Amino acid sequence: MSLLLGGLVATSSCEDYLEVENPSTLAQDTMFSSLSYAEGALTGVYNQLSGDDGYGSRLSTLYPNAADDFVISGDWNPEQRMGIAHFGVSPAYSDLQNPFIQLYRGIERANICIKYIPLSPLYTSGTVAEQAAMKKFYGEALTLRAQFYHELIRNWGDVPAHFEPSAEVKDLYLAKTDQDEIYDKLLEDLKLAAELVPWMGESGDPTTRVTKAAVKGLRARIALARGGYALRRQTKAVERRANYLDYYKIARDETNDIIQRKENNLNPSYENVFRSLHGNGVADVTKEHIWQVGAFGGNSRTDTKLGFGNGPRIDGASKYGRANGLTTAIPTYFYAFDSIGDSRRDVTIAYFQVDGTDNKVLTTPMLMREGKFRKYWTAISGANQTLGINWPLIRYADVLLMFAESENELSGPTGPAIAALESIRKRAFFDAYETEARMGTIPTDKSGFFSAIVKERYLEFGGEGIRKYDLIRWNLLQAKINEVKAELTRMKNGTGRYANVPTHIFYNPNKLLGPGVSAQQEMANFDLFGGAASTDPLGGSVNKVMYTPGPTTDPAGYRKINWRAAITDAQINGANSGFFSHFTPNHSELFPIYFGIINSNYRLTQDYGY
Repeated sequence: MSLLLGGLVATSSCEDYLEVENPSTLAQDTMFSSLSYAEGALTGVYNQLSGDDGYGSRLSTLYPNAADDFVISGDWNPEQRMGIAHFGVSPAYSDLQNPFIQLYRGIERANICIKYIPLSPLYTSGTVAEQAAMKKFYGEALTLRAQFYHELIRNWGDVPAHFEPSAEVKDLYLAKTDQDEIYDKLLEDLKLAAELVPWMGESGDPTTRVTKAAVKGLRARIALARGGYALRRQTKAVERRANYLDYYKIARDETNDIIQRKENNLNPSYENVFRSLHGNGVADVTKEHIWQVGAFGGNSRTDTKLGFGNGPRIDGASKYGRANGLTTAIPTYFYAFDSIGDSRRDVTIAYFQVDGTDNKVLTTPMLMREGKFRKYWTAISGANQTLGINWPLIRYADVLLMFAESENELSGPTGPAIAALESIRKRAFFDAYETEARMGTIPTDKSGFFSAIVKERYLEFGGEGIRKYDLIRWNLLQAKINEVKAELTRMKNGTGRYANVPTHIFYNPNKLLGPGVSAQQEMANFDLFGGAASTDPLGGSVNKVMYTPGPTTDPAGYRKINWRAAITDAQINGANSGFFSHFTPNHSELFPIYFGIINSNYRLTQDYGY
């Protein structure tokens, strides 16, 4: 099987600009001599972002969820999804194959556009409007190709690389190319793309299409990956290059351009950042989302399973319809958030499931799920698994924190870097708790500021497919895995910062949830037993009960659920059931290549100890 898959197929979409004639049977000169056909060819590139093997499932929720925020639930099995979460996946695991192939299919389609758009008479000698449109298409294709390669590199490291259509490649059996070489090429491509693609305010394009901020945001993200640590094929060790500061400067400059443009801003409601992805009429009023993968069609090829595979669990008898909710929070992640003021906790973590009578049912901390994508925030119910929820690729909060990180690395925590971090924290906290005592003081030394960035990204991006790759590029993955195990042990034993965490919690189910109820209201309405409400303004709220030792005798009329008691030694350090049970440094940071792909190309090698 060739790694370079030909064919150029455009399909229809819910977006008007994707409703084009299928140009797959047209000759290249004909295809790129028409704006509509050229846009159809570009549509075929965009379509390789979506579906089960793209950011509809595998790339968004399966591959990234193996960090100190979320994991895919279940005991280790090297040939099933749990192998990824435990850092012990086998080259025989089938879900390593199709995403790899789909990413190369996207690269092939992008290569055709990149080759033929500049040769088009519309590009070279068309009207001003035609030339502008074709240049925009060209920049979009360059950006999409960069995204596909970035996804390949951060999961597999060095990979075969080609930058022309496969029909023009004399030998399709390609060896691996060093990731640094690929990244440097992509950074140059994106520099050009930024000159070709307009800002969103100029083009009027939706966030599912590449605009200048998306180009610059991706260039910053790739620059930080290029300047960060990575598992190297030559040395078989996690290292970063001596010239890493050159790439931090690229990241700083690109993110600063976006900030100074003032076209994007933080949504005042953290919850609405994610509700706006669900197609329910909630608007992203400040354009925090810079680039999304669109979801449409109700099928496994163009839609997403967000909200079904990674949201709160929902019983099939519920009016909302079944949701599996396989993405599980690390128990200590709940306690990383401020106990009262941080609005992100109850959006990010669903510590409940929905039963067959539509009640909220409290879970143990071992069964908390990802909460940013929820089936009942959509208008779709029943047995549907594809819910039309877009995947956020880049949002403005990430731009701010990439700027703060790169500025700190280059110049220490300058005023603009501190302001960027502070804006994230202020948005997270309810107005009544925007105090130094609750939000914490932002460090003014370089090391302390970096630690604050590490924590803020942890709290801000939980479940968004970012954390694992951050930890790898910072060379903190092993340290955070060890920290998780140590913190879980303290939580199980009720020591240190977990001394007041209850062994059990007593509650009653409650129906207050749904598309018209905020996450804060849902949690405030939980019927928990919490002591003397008349003398304590928090009463039996989550913010009291989860942080206070429980009663010495079981109160009548309440259900009892294990809280600290749910955590066992086996779930911390078990050979197959413990978190990250098969992690091996300088090995597990990258996936093996699926054995069938290796066997089809005699120049490919299975590296990193696989």
